[in-house]
Amino acid sequence: MVSPVKNQGSCGSCWAFSATGAMESFSYQKGSKVSLSEQQLVDCSGSFGNQGCNGGWPHYALNYVKSNGLSSESEYPYAGKTQACKKTGGSFKISSVSSATGCTGLQNALSSRVISVAVDATNWSKYSSGIFNNCAASLNHAVLLVGVSGTYWKIKNSWGTSWGESGYIRLTLGNTCGLCNHEGVWPL
Repeated sequence: MVSPVKNQGSCGSCWAFSATGAMESFSYQKGSKVSLSEQQLVDCSGSFGNQGCNGGWPHYALNYVKSNGLSSESEYPYAGKTQACKKTGGSFKISSVSSATGCTGLQNALSSRVISVAVDATNWSKYSSGIFNNCAASLNHAVLLVGVSGTYWKIKNSWGTSWGESGYIRLTLGNTCGLCNHEGVWPL
């Protein structure tokens, strides 16, 4: 129950795409397909600690939605640049934000949801397929953890479907790319 891969372009808004991916999956699990507005998060969640196209954190984005709600992508389309906030809230709501820490915590939580996580994606640009482990642990990119097997984590990225395995990457199971170094978050 994962929404289609999107493309953040040159805007440093991975955190918004990771957060909307988690919320879209949450909505799918409740029986409603929705595409949510990353642009609204980019433009409007600064007071929660995010910095538009200059970065942010998925848990700040989820806290914004918990307080304000969020518009659909069609109501507040993606522009790929930081703009003045056009609309603060929206009809999509969450009641709380939950989290897990460490590799075991993430793996256990993943059994019933997808999780917004942070990774070191410094060496990801040339990735095309296979199980990847050529990375350090300086967290610089937010993605969506969508699956786990006995040997790898499956990650949904926000660089379009022409990157990686149709927009996904597989990371060696364990703390690859610092995946387990920061709490993973999801909406409730």
